[in-house]
Amino acid sequence: MIEFAGALFRCLQLVSSMLLIGGCVFLTIAWPPGSTPGPSWQARLVKLFPWVALTLLVGLFGLLATTTAQATGVSDNAWNLQAWIEFLEKTRVGFIWILRAASALAVLVVVLYIRISPPAQWRYIMGAVVTALTLILGSLASHSAAEEQAALATLIYALHLIVASVWFGGLPGVILVASTTATHPMTERSRAAEVISRFSALALYTMMAIVVSGLVVANLMIDTNYAGLVATTYGWLLITKLTLLAVILSIASRAKSVWVPALNQRPDIAAVGGQKLRTWVRIEFGLAVLLVIVATVLANAVPAKHDVIDNWPYPFRFSIDANWVDPLVRTIVLTGLVFLITAGITIVLGRTKQWATLWRIAIPTILGILGFGATLYPLSVQSYPETYRKTPVPFDAISIANGGELFAANCIPCHGPQAKGNGVLAKALPKQPVDLLTEPHTAMHTAGDFFHWLTYGRFNGVMPAFGEKLSEEDRWDLLNFLHANNRGYQSRIITPRILPEQPFLATPNFSYTAHDGSSGTLKDFRGKQDLLLVLFSWPESRERLDRLRSAAGEIAKNNTAILAVPMTDLSPDELAAAVRDLPFSVVTQGAREISSSYALFRRTLSLPDLFGEGTRPKHIEFLFDRFGYLRARWIPQGDGVGWGDTALLVQQITQLNQEREILPPPGDHVH
Repeated sequence: MIEFAGALFRCLQLVSSMLLIGGCVFLTIAWPPGSTPGPSWQARLVKLFPWVALTLLVGLFGLLATTTAQATGVSDNAWNLQAWIEFLEKTRVGFIWILRAASALAVLVVVLYIRISPPAQWRYIMGAVVTALTLILGSLASHSAAEEQAALATLIYALHLIVASVWFGGLPGVILVASTTATHPMTERSRAAEVISRFSALALYTMMAIVVSGLVVANLMIDTNYAGLVATTYGWLLITKLTLLAVILSIASRAKSVWVPALNQRPDIAAVGGQKLRTWVRIEFGLAVLLVIVATVLANAVPAKHDVIDNWPYPFRFSIDANWVDPLVRTIVLTGLVFLITAGITIVLGRTKQWATLWRIAIPTILGILGFGATLYPLSVQSYPETYRKTPVPFDAISIANGGELFAANCIPCHGPQAKGNGVLAKALPKQPVDLLTEPHTAMHTAGDFFHWLTYGRFNGVMPAFGEKLSEEDRWDLLNFLHANNRGYQSRIITPRILPEQPFLATPNFSYTAHDGSSGTLKDFRGKQDLLLVLFSWPESRERLDRLRSAAGEIAKNNTAILAVPMTDLSPDELAAAVRDLPFSVVTQGAREISSSYALFRRTLSLPDLFGEGTRPKHIEFLFDRFGYLRARWIPQGDGVGWGDTALLVQQITQLNQEREILPPPGDHVH
């Protein structure tokens, strides 16, 4: 009940604000400056303003009551004044409410002033600006305000609300003006047509702004979870909103092109046009009210990107990544796009050439069906209930190390020691195992797809089911290993020299404790320092560690930390010898997981290391930028002198420090 009441009050305050903004803008454009006072419809519209402003206040106080009850978890606090006061004093939302309430009181004062004063454009502009302030303040408590780029997201959302208000709030004025065409003489109908034409011209640009800003806001709330459009509450509400908007746009287009111009025709045509205009604008306003209600619920729904799709309800999904490599698919899809473009052209031709109604409907419909079929069907792939399930296990060194052990114990006979699909049993199988090392299968399919296959098997038992043999966490660990293994193959293009302005490889996070008592994770360096991660062997890496000891001061001056990780277990004496006088940390706990997971990133173009058990180098160094991406790597046995020349290493670090943030931080989970 509280949730329903809260939604009702949100809708009341939003509709009230929109009506006042749009009404004031409509009155501003209704008559040119210096004209005589407007007709009766203008006075009727102004009389409504105080009541709408009072409704705005009622909506805000109702919203305070329901929000307090929801925030405290006590329904009775909806009527508890002391609970209201505590909510206002102790929460950010409460502070924003105080600002909104103050602005709403200012709105009431302004509209009362407009009500008792002679008509003037500047007064209407003032009313629209003051009311817009309440919407802007309200956007500070929206989902957009919680985004990473909160200022930009909130600004776009506030703009979306304001431009939508100009259109929505102006519709009652259009209805009032259109009603004058039934009983007033020709001169009055002409003035009405002029007013509506002005509003229609403004509404065209307003609708463009609504669509563009709305798409930007929706994209922020969806992010890359486009499956959420048809599998989450947010997605279905968004589709409903867009459908209503499409119907409204078709009505507005008809009004602008046919019914409004008819008002300036001879009396019989003007009467018919005026009647249709009145009828359809009322329908448009009713649909607009419904759209605002849907938008209110949408604004308070869990964004699609944060919603969890535990059970994908469809047997298929669309994927460009999984199918675009097939030339036939590309040909069919491009053919479908040609059909769709042709369908759009025939719609325009049908209207301009005045084709018969049957042909105007039939030809674009047939072309559209062919176009959508040819475009979408080749991009469809089989899906499963787990397809869009989010990975609960982080993509980190511990998970990958465990996944590697599980792969070695269960998968090598078929998939081979490096998951290349070349195990000893591979040739005897009726379905050859796929190459999970060099082919982009982990990128072409979702993590949920792999989880389903690991759980239930594939190809009628050719790939066995591990649902009963491995725990759910183990299956996710195995999946993380496959992703890391494939990313390791992608790392073969990385060299001791960075690719300027081209971060692309996200590597697993890790946790560590060092010999000097320090501890942390890879993520701790983000936004602060570059990191040189050194995987070393003892005593083979003794000389290199001595060089790093000498260069540590210069590297530190360039805002770069050094973290050394032994690739094998060291005895106490070996550890003591390795860390003696080192000015940087050497990992003692977590080293095994870090070294085993980062050894997957050992491949180079000259040493791809694709067959057999794989050969782990004795020494590898990785350079991470301060945004979390692996940017350069040095393997002495394959890259030669490389960073053995400390000047080259410092040069690369200096170049990294000159770069801005290009990509968002790497995600914590695979997708």
